This record gives sequence, C-alpha cells and structure tokens, in this order.
Amino acid sequence: MTTPGAGSDRTPGRGRRIILWRHGQTSWNVERRFQGTTDVELTETGVAQARRAARLLASLRPDAIVSSDLQRAADTAAELSALTGLDISRDEALRETYAGVWQGLTHDEIIARHGEEYAAWKRGEPVRRGGGELETEVADRAAPVVLRHAEKLPEDGTLVVVSHGGTIRTTIGRLLGLEARNWESLGGLSNCCWSVLGEGARGWRLLEHNAGTLPEPVLGDDD
Repeated sequence: MTTPGAGSDRTPGRGRRIILWRHGQTSWNVERRFQGTTDVELTETGVAQARRAARLLASLRPDAIVSSDLQRAADTAAELSALTGLDISRDEALRETYAGVWQGLTHDEIIARHGEEYAAWKRGEPVRRGGGELETEVADRAAPVVLRHAEKLPEDGTLVVVSHGGTIRTTIGRLLGLEARNWESLGGLSNCCWSVLGEGARGWRLLEHNAGTLPEPVLGDDD
C-alpha cells in the first residue's frame, strides 16, 4: 500500500497541486451518448483504465481524494483509494452538467434535433443545453468544492478530483480566471486522463492537460 503524504517526488516550495481526473469509459461514451447526470456504470474497459491510471497517480503520493457521487466517477476513485488507503469524499456538486432533454441522446441526435442550440453553445454563447445548466452554473457549484479541499492540503500537497469532462473543463476555466466564452478552448479529456493545476505566484496555472502519463518537470526559461 502506498503511504499518503510527502513523497520522494515532492520538491520543497513547489506549491499545492490539483489533479482533475476524468472517469473511465462507459457504454454511453462508446455510443457518443450524452450522459449528464444519468448514472451510467463503467465498462470492463473503463475499470481497466481506472486501475492503470490509479497506479500512476498513486506514485504522486496524493494527500486527498474527492469525487463526484455518480457511479462512474466513484468507481474510478475507488481504484486510487485502494492503492493509497485514502478515504474518498463524495460530493454531488462535482457531477456532470445537467442537460435536460439532451441526456440520453447521441451526438448525431442532438445535432439533428437541437442543431441551433448546439451551434450557439459551440460559439461560446451561454446556453442551457436541453433546458439544463449553464456552464457557469456548473463552475459555480464545482469550483468552490475543489478550492475548499485544496485549502486543506499540507504545503506542497496534492488533491485528486475525480469528475466528468464538462465539469472538469468548467472548473479549470474558472480556477484559471478565463472568460466563460473561452472555456471551450480547453480541449476535452479522454477517459481516465487528467489535467494538473499548480499553485503559482499569481494563482492557479495549468501544468498538464489531457495527460495519461506522469507529469515531467518543466525545465526551461518559463518555469
């Protein structure tokens, strides 16, 4: 079992770190079906993805794990908990975007039935997709949870947040101080990949995005 806390990878004065980890594959992911808050389980492939990623993330010696309470995220988080011995704090505020009538539809069905709404969202306009939440509302509920748990970290500590693609993107956008219309410029996360935010002198900054391997130290003029 990995011992949580300070580890050999820690650099004194590095600052706190937040790892935002998307859940493993589900059958609706494969079908390109919008899940939203629908509680869809991991596939066998998704479980295998979570186990592989957990072995990598455990080597970073995380200090805390917080997860969406939806099963696909909670089961992903459980793989890391099993390796680290850390308890999982589950919070419904980390759920995926509620998207009303879009939920359960495939990508093609959304385009066919709600094409103008979809196009407006892609242009960066504030859209309640399917009559659901605005992206800013998702950030309003998710980002404070992440920050609250990050504030509890020890110096140079690491928090792992297990959530969903849309929620992670909006949370990153909010924590980086980006305007909401620009959040779409953050590319999507593959199943069981993650992004890393580091604490800098001027706030949080994006160190890794859509990563599936361990972060490498930044060596160069911009470190």
